[in-house]
Amino acid sequence: MIRNLPLLALPLLAACAPATESPPQTSGDPPAAAYMALGTEPGWTLEITPDRLNYDGDYGATKIMVPNPGAKPSLDGRTYVSARLSVMITTAPCNDGMSDRRYADTVRVIADGKTLNGCGGKVLPPDTLAGSNWTFVSIGGVAVAQDRPTSLQFDGTRLSGSAGCNRFSGSYKAADGTLTAGPLMATEMACPGAGMTQEAAFFQLMATPVSLTFADDGTLVLTGSEGRTAVLKRVI
Repeated sequence: MIRNLPLLALPLLAACAPATESPPQTSGDPPAAAYMALGTEPGWTLEITPDRLNYDGDYGATKIMVPNPGAKPSLDGRTYVSARLSVMITTAPCNDGMSDRRYADTVRVIADGKTLNGCGGKVLPPDTLAGSNWTFVSIGGVAVAQDRPTSLQFDGTRLSGSAGCNRFSGSYKAADGTLTAGPLMATEMACPGAGMTQEAAFFQLMATPVSLTFADDGTLVLTGSEGRTAVLKRVI
């Protein structure tokens, strides 16, 4: 059976769990986040930390770890130069060649004399939601249950998916950083455990327009008027 869900009239199926609080901060500056880059054919990854350059190449067959020599400014970017490993980072959008995921930087690595090209830095948001697929990471600040598959797909002017229990679908509009969904249609199944709770929290969140933001790692964050959120990661 399918029912129409006018989102503004959705009953409270279960109490929304409050957003988790951040742990108390300790004294001193937090550690700097590592810079990540990657390339394909052959596959390689690079991690730049304040102390080291960690290169993993040829699908894991080649490993180079050297002290971080420090970044030197270059045209539209920066370089790192050591005896075995040099890295040139240019601020220019880059595609990894294996998916439609885009990155903020174009990266060239010279590892033991071998030159490889790839991408790095911040994952850029998609130009449009249409055609993108996502899974839920958390709803209302609570991690989704691992035993309840979730999904959210955007296709043209319609969205569909599951927040852990029933399948839903409906129209949507995305403009100026705001997503407006509904009315939504959903099946009428009862689900044990956390499935119903996280579904109820998602439907409540989507009862009014939500803001769209993208984190540096490419995750999509939907934020409602009361600060409730849903965090999703892209399926590539």
